[in-house]
Amino acid sequence: MDFLADALKRALLLLVSPDSELIGIISLSLGVSGSAVALATLFALPLASALALKRFPLRGVVLSIMNTFMGLPPVVVGLTVYIIFSMNGPLGVLELLYTPYVMVIAQFLLALPIVTAISHSAIVGVDPAVSDAARTLGATPSQRAFTIIKEARYGILSAVMAALGMVMAEVGAVLIVGGNIRGYTRVMTTTIALEADKGDFELAIALGIVLLGISLIINSVLYHLQRKGERP
Repeated sequence: MDFLADALKRALLLLVSPDSELIGIISLSLGVSGSAVALATLFALPLASALALKRFPLRGVVLSIMNTFMGLPPVVVGLTVYIIFSMNGPLGVLELLYTPYVMVIAQFLLALPIVTAISHSAIVGVDPAVSDAARTLGATPSQRAFTIIKEARYGILSAVMAALGMVMAEVGAVLIVGGNIRGYTRVMTTTIALEADKGDFELAIALGIVLLGISLIINSVLYHLQRKGERP
């Protein structure tokens, strides 16, 4: 117990006066995950809108794939990306393996189906009266689509926050493709795993507290968005 209390004390002191390594790890984690979710949203929102508002061949197949991939194990994504970007892989010439860029790609693939599937559900759940009212007022198809998406904005934001929370907490994919290189590809989750294996809990506990804080913020925002979306 004295050991744990001492480790916690030193972790709190580290958070109060963070060093450059701690700041760099947190900044990289936020940068990689934030970039991945932002890119996923740019691709997912048009796809979710098309799946919800259009009828086209293989629509059901695409939707099923997105729903299935919501539960895709991160290590599978990491392994797939590793093979693609390895020296003998089809994109190995780009030399992106063990860089933050390929970490963004891996987390993008994890976030894309989450944002797409949840956004699709939010758009489908919009009251048909919204579209009818827009049509009555003479709105074009694109204007009606924009109106529906605007009405579903809280659900879409919830999808984005859920994806951010998921990729921030995952360790398998970024560990495989990033290599956990100190000062370059080492993020919070991989650092926690490494420090715990070494038996050096000071940095691991400090980063765990940061992750818990981020999780609390994300869940609070999600709760707020869901409450706003439920209001008439």
